[in-house]
Amino acid sequence: MTARSAFARLSVRDLAQIAIFAALIAALGFPGALSLGASTVPITFQTLGVMLAGAILGARKGFLAVLLLLVLAAAGLPLLSGGRGGLVWFTTSPSAGYPYGWLLGVVVIGALTAWLLPRYPFWPALGATVLGGIVAVYLIGVPVTAINLGLPLWAAAVDSAKFLPGDLVKVVVTVLVAKQVHRAYPGLITPRRTAPVSLPAVDARA
Repeated sequence: MTARSAFARLSVRDLAQIAIFAALIAALGFPGALSLGASTVPITFQTLGVMLAGAILGARKGFLAVLLLLVLAAAGLPLLSGGRGGLVWFTTSPSAGYPYGWLLGVVVIGALTAWLLPRYPFWPALGATVLGGIVAVYLIGVPVTAINLGLPLWAAAVDSAKFLPGDLVKVVVTVLVAKQVHRAYPGLITPRRTAPVSLPAVDARA
C-alpha cells in the first residue's frame, strides 16, 4: 500500500486524530529534556505521547501521527524536546535512533492493543506497551547511539538504563489512560479478535 492510498482511506475524523496526537507529542516536548549519563541522549516526555498514540489510535493512525511529527521536525520545525529540529537529530545525533524506534514502537503497541480489545486487561496491556514503548524503541535507539558515539554496544545499553524508571512510569500512565479512553469511546481501534461463532445445535435423534 502506498502512502497516498493509506491517506486516501482515512476519514476526516481519522486525519483530525492523527493531527491531534502529533500535536500532543510535540507539546510533551515543550518542558524540554534532561541529559544524564555519558551518552547525552535526552530524557523526554515525548515517548509518553508515542505510547498513547499506539494504545489509543492503533498501529496505522498512531504510526502516521508519529511520522507526521518526525517529518515536520526533520524539515526544521522545533518540535522535538527542547525545541530541536533538523536532519542532524535523525542522522549523527546520539539520540538519532530513538525517533525511528518510535515508529516501530507505536506500530507494536497498536497491533498488540488491537488483539486485547475490547476488554483491554491491565497486565497484558502493560506487557504490550512495554514491548512497544521500551523494547522496540531501545532496539533501534541503543545501537544507533553506540554507532554515533563510537561506544561498545554494551556500554550504550548500560547507559540507556537511566531511561527505564521514567519509561516504566509512562507505560503505566499510558495503560490507565488508554483503558478509560477505550471504555468511553469504543471503536477507536478495531479489535483483531472476533467473538466465536456459535453453531446451531444438531439433533442426535435425526
